[in-house]
Amino acid sequence: MKRKLLLGSLVLLSVFSTDSLAGEFPLRGGKSKRKSKPNLLREIPYQMEDSTKADSVYSPQEFKPSIQVGSIVHMMASYSQVGYPGSSPSTNGKPEDWVRGAMLYRARIMVGGQLSRKGSFFLETELPKPVGSTPGGKNEQSGLIMLDCQYEHKFSEAFQVISGAQLVSGNRNGLQGAASLMANDFTFYQYAYNTFAFNPVGQPLRSNFGRDVGVNTRGLLLKGKLEYRLGVFLGRGLNGNDPLRTVGRLVYNFLDADKNFYYSGTNLGKGKTISLGLGVDGQANYINVGPDLFIDLPVGPGSITLNTAFQYVSGGTDTVSKFSYTRLIPNSTIQFGELGYYINSLKIQPWIRYENFTSAAVTEQTSGVPTALFDKTHSSTVFGGGLNYFFNGYGTNLRLSYVTKTATTPSATVPFETETKAYGQAWLQLQFFFF
Repeated sequence: MKRKLLLGSLVLLSVFSTDSLAGEFPLRGGKSKRKSKPNLLREIPYQMEDSTKADSVYSPQEFKPSIQVGSIVHMMASYSQVGYPGSSPSTNGKPEDWVRGAMLYRARIMVGGQLSRKGSFFLETELPKPVGSTPGGKNEQSGLIMLDCQYEHKFSEAFQVISGAQLVSGNRNGLQGAASLMANDFTFYQYAYNTFAFNPVGQPLRSNFGRDVGVNTRGLLLKGKLEYRLGVFLGRGLNGNDPLRTVGRLVYNFLDADKNFYYSGTNLGKGKTISLGLGVDGQANYINVGPDLFIDLPVGPGSITLNTAFQYVSGGTDTVSKFSYTRLIPNSTIQFGELGYYINSLKIQPWIRYENFTSAAVTEQTSGVPTALFDKTHSSTVFGGGLNYFFNGYGTNLRLSYVTKTATTPSATVPFETETKAYGQAWLQLQFFFF
């Protein structure tokens, strides 16, 4: 009953808060007839605007608190091999057998509010697990969890403070919003060790869907061309006196400024973006560092989107410290590339993606397993592609994809031998998104 009252209240807020909904809050490239207000819902990309113009701004006489409410939903049907990560566990078939599935994959309620001329908040809920993916799952009750809960104080364009639960990463792909992805879903390894996704050796950072709790600072300099982020977060936080997790990022935008707090995965033909970034994420003897490049430019009858990144990750070699990550995170490298082309007149976007996780562990990190065997069984490759159809931009779209994961596992029949296999998944996903 409480859940129904909460949802009902949010719906009423979304109906009566007309000043802060679609008329005031355009998608990229859209134009409002009224004076624009700050982007309060993190998942929604800003329109691509002239970086020389000041944003949003109310005189002291005009200001009044406001609220925005929205939701994003992903529903999907899949046809997967049993050995593919996350495929339906309801079958007892062989790893190469194919099984079908359908689920409510993502259902988020977003609430943003402008509390003062400089202060705002953002809340976002999520399903703790997909509904319909397990035996009886379609009839299983699923409560909501708090995904984002943050307060931002904007002292100026050059200095903002964001505190609370928020998406945390040193690289661009790990900071993308779910509403504007180009591929069918977030990547396998750009959130390495930082979420509930399918990572090689578990979740040492103990985050919540890539979120962590802490204080972040952010600023836009040089008319929005240069962005910095630097924050401290709880990280693993097992003992109460663990070293804090520190995450930093520096980005230069060569063309249009990118003001999104949660980045977009594709701009759907709006604006011109070339962003080069460098990020670092560390706690105790854990380190994750690397560059990334994002390009979204008009080309011919549409626009091309390129998103690439490289990361070096290590848990160090100190096995004595009680804060050690040594046996949780091996030395490894991660390569990521995503390429797509949006055709304006047809509203379709074909895309491909490649990811590679390569383990290069040292003896201290393998718990007695020979390093060569450890590296073989902890390395994997993901490759796939798809076709998106955008009925209404980010608001309503359909995505068809096929992705394979190739990994090496210990042989089930021959001791000390390994076998390499690839498993696939076809995915049809519907997104609807309102605000």
